[in-house]
Amino acid sequence: MTSMAVGPRGRDAVILAAGLSATAAAVVVIRMVPGVSPTTAALGLLLVVLLAATYGRRWIAITVAGAATLGLNFFFLPPLGTFTIADPQNWVALFAFLVTAVVASNLSAAAQARTREAVARRNEVTRLFDLTRDVLLTSETAGAIDALARHVARRFELTAVAICLPDDRGWRLHQGGPDDVRIEADVLNGAMAKARGALEFDARRRAYGGHDQVGTGPTQLSILPLRHGTRAVGLLVTGATTLDVGALDAVAGVVAIAIERAQFLQEREGAELVRQKAELAAALLASLSHDLKTPLTAIRVAVENLRDDLLPDVRATQAEAAVVELERLKRLFEDILDMARIDAAAVDVARQWVTPADIVDAAAAQARHLLDDHPLDIEADDEAEVEVDPRIASAALVHLLENAGRYSAAGEPIAIHAQAEREGLRITVEDRGPGLDTHELEHVFERFFRGSRARQLAPGTGMGLAITRGLLNAVGGRVWAENAERGGARFTIVVPGATRSLSVNV
Repeated sequence: MTSMAVGPRGRDAVILAAGLSATAAAVVVIRMVPGVSPTTAALGLLLVVLLAATYGRRWIAITVAGAATLGLNFFFLPPLGTFTIADPQNWVALFAFLVTAVVASNLSAAAQARTREAVARRNEVTRLFDLTRDVLLTSETAGAIDALARHVARRFELTAVAICLPDDRGWRLHQGGPDDVRIEADVLNGAMAKARGALEFDARRRAYGGHDQVGTGPTQLSILPLRHGTRAVGLLVTGATTLDVGALDAVAGVVAIAIERAQFLQEREGAELVRQKAELAAALLASLSHDLKTPLTAIRVAVENLRDDLLPDVRATQAEAAVVELERLKRLFEDILDMARIDAAAVDVARQWVTPADIVDAAAAQARHLLDDHPLDIEADDEAEVEVDPRIASAALVHLLENAGRYSAAGEPIAIHAQAEREGLRITVEDRGPGLDTHELEHVFERFFRGSRARQLAPGTGMGLAITRGLLNAVGGRVWAENAERGGARFTIVVPGATRSLSVNV
């Protein structure tokens, strides 16, 4: 069983019927009292009129007052049963009753009107507060104006609302309601020109000037200026609404503040990006100046020694030192190029079928300069294949191996476990180094970050783990760090890709 809400007209009809019925019932009850006087009857009927005035509109109270006057005259003023009044005093009594009923109705109607207005203002303030809270909770700048339009439509129950902002190509309309606002650019241009005129405030309507309306009936649109201070920055267009001009103007004020806030947040994000780039450039310059100085100095010394008349074994040692430092320079420049590709989203992905053992062998060969002093405990699956980019997967693993070799004492083993799982390639690298500080775990993959223990043990740029994360992000992979149960750090990477048994022929 469903129920339907009663509209204002239906409610008025119910109150009017109830008032007339109460008047008739009061006449019947009063007539049953033996020897009742006209004064008593008038007071009883006046009570009914006051009740009607309390719950109904003014015209309802006046109608009930007229019916009560007729009932008093017909049933209680002599001669009874007629509308004729014989005694002049009864004329005065009847007139006084009618005036009292009308005045009481007017006073009650005025009190109800003030009550309704107070409730309406309270609802407006509540909705404005909710809209303001929606604005403050909006932290993203992308799509902030569209979200703002939706908040306005939802909070004020508007079926059509649009925030119109001018730009170089005309107007940008941010729709918020279920129905789109359709309005010509010429109309918006005219409304904007009017809004940029003299700023005037209408105290009676509680609104500033510059409002406009187009269309009639259900297609009528209200146009309100959006002002930052006295400067108009856009327009708010709404469809048919029960809100008065003052309430709409208040909504437009909140919307203007929200637009200014969104622009401020966008500018702040831009300034933060510039600041981060400046810090990145400074850190990169400082890191490169430090890490380039050491190998260049070693190469220069080795080359100068080679020019001297040295024994063959000494010359071989110096040549080997130069080769090692050149390899170190090569790795450093490769890291810089990888970081640049990651920043430019220019990491090319070329998938092919390889075994986890192939990835481990390639990475171990590249990182051999830091792994020579460490026994490798390798468990790599060579009976299954996974479809990944071998260059990206091995490059990501190289940085983990270099990290393990750099921060583990000579002679300590490094465990490598690689296998093909349902989600793709999974590789774990575990060392016996000092491990990671718990409060630094969430920062280890940030650029140029080096933990307090790492800075004490070995030099470095802090780019390796950041490059690993960036390369894996390019292929939808992930990497995480944790402390191993037997001490040291454990790094795990997962590269998504299809897997198959090695016996499958392509």
